[in-house]
Amino acid sequence: MATTWHGHGHEAAVERPILDDISLAEPWALLERFSSLVRLSGSPQEAEAAAYITGKLSQWGVPYRVHHPVTLISLPGPASLRTLGPNGRSFSVKTSSFSPSTNGEEITGELVYVPGRQAQAIGDLFSGAPSAIGAQDLRGKVVMTEGLGIAARGLDLAGSGAIAALFINPGQRIHEGITTTNWGAPELGAQGRTPPVPVFGINHPDGEALKTMLAAGPVRLALANQVDTGWRPIPVIVAEIAGSQAADEFVLFHGHLDSWHVGIGDNATGDATLLEVARVFHQHREHLARTLRVAWWSGHSHGRYAGSTWYAQEFAQDLVANCVAHVNCDSPGCRWATEYRDVYAMAEAAGLVKAAVKDVTGQAAATEPPLRAGDISFNNLGISTCFMLSSTMPLALAHEKGYYGVGGCGGNIAWHTEDDTMEIADRDNLLRDMRVYAATLVRLLNAPLYPLDYRATVDQIVAIVERLQQAAGEKFDFAASLRAASDLRATLDRFYDESAELSEREADDPVVRQANATQRLLARSLVTTVYSQDGRFRQDPAHTYPPLPELAPAAELAEVAPGSDRHHVLRVHLARGQNRLVWALRQAEHRIAERIS
Repeated sequence: MATTWHGHGHEAAVERPILDDISLAEPWALLERFSSLVRLSGSPQEAEAAAYITGKLSQWGVPYRVHHPVTLISLPGPASLRTLGPNGRSFSVKTSSFSPSTNGEEITGELVYVPGRQAQAIGDLFSGAPSAIGAQDLRGKVVMTEGLGIAARGLDLAGSGAIAALFINPGQRIHEGITTTNWGAPELGAQGRTPPVPVFGINHPDGEALKTMLAAGPVRLALANQVDTGWRPIPVIVAEIAGSQAADEFVLFHGHLDSWHVGIGDNATGDATLLEVARVFHQHREHLARTLRVAWWSGHSHGRYAGSTWYAQEFAQDLVANCVAHVNCDSPGCRWATEYRDVYAMAEAAGLVKAAVKDVTGQAAATEPPLRAGDISFNNLGISTCFMLSSTMPLALAHEKGYYGVGGCGGNIAWHTEDDTMEIADRDNLLRDMRVYAATLVRLLNAPLYPLDYRATVDQIVAIVERLQQAAGEKFDFAASLRAASDLRATLDRFYDESAELSEREADDPVVRQANATQRLLARSLVTTVYSQDGRFRQDPAHTYPPLPELAPAAELAEVAPGSDRHHVLRVHLARGQNRLVWALRQAEHRIAERIS
């Protein structure tokens, strides 16, 4: 594997032996062990997987803790569907996490088909865009439409009167999923974020068969499901490899332990990567300037990121004060995943990601702002992030295979199905991806000045506000936001110019420490404002929001009548959102100005 090394001599001297020591022996052994474990959140087989990881950490002398938070978990059970009448037949269906349960008792109703559309890409999967369901009177009916039935889609049923929802999946397999839009365990005020009626999935051929039957005349269905939803303990493993200089500053490297079925590509390959990084970085711990925390979360698949949300809640003060960045590891090293297309990274981390991918693989990476998905549970705390998913298969290959958009497994449609088994993992791709992660982590841990550029974040803000200003026209004035962003950008130019010489110092140099503390404060202002709405210590629902979500409704202004109720409400909303943004930008500028004065 051809590799080039950048950074000053000390960084390269540390990075190269770490990457050279990354190997496949331990990761592949983990995959083979996990290939027989169905790791439902809080289950005995997940506990076996956790014991495997902690056994390895103990064997290697890596310090760790296992927490067992009690959180709300939902495990789907059996589901059934049959048509009624003299020619009735049964169909295979699945139900979803947090679907209401019939407790195994059949409910009956007439089938109604509402045309929908399948997700074309991962962003569509986690979109909160409503379907046509909510616009129809479906009282007493079973509504059927296209889609996976995950995330917010079930909520479109609230006003329809339907008694159940049936989602036609795009392929031969039915994808497992979760219907709540609570992010982690619910709190007061979180009511109404689960669907009001049972949710079922059916595969594409059977869905088409039902549509054909419906075209010939009325169809009545009997459906039943069982869902075990309740508060239960789940494992959260956190290993810590202390830095030798600025040990209080840390990078969080994390991924989920739980799975649908045996989940090799989602996320046993990620668990293997986390374990291998813990092993190798512990061996080289005397050469790490800052501390590395490696975390395995439960509750991702069956509690909507319950484990990482709990950690963000319980360790919020430490995270806000000391976390440099968090790096999410989900679905690396999968079959046919040879490109780094649309890698998720906040603007300030995009350069870091592109350089690591280029240096390790020789490829160019393209980055996109992170979705409100995965275990991105630290936006509200203002912590920068990169990755979530890493490599994926080329679009041309996916089209050739007739694949559709999925949320992991390197683009393999085995995602969230029984087919996500050992053949989804690829040795060469896994080794390559592990080294990409390792290079990214070494640079975050060892670069004297954090390799995060918040000028890019301000440029992102300016680009978004300029687009919104164009959309709003004369109906709203974003000049205050643009002035504040311009002032901050100029001050940041001075900050980074004056900090350039710090690259030759050590991470524990007092001047370096002060500059990095300033960068952390920048992140706490900018990341929180760009990616969250509900405040620093609350979690936004699991909808996909555009960056600067409080200003995004400006795009609607051009469509509403001047003087209408909606027009006035939008202007009030935008005025308050702009106040928040301007305050965050001004506070960030003051902090930087103090640093360089």
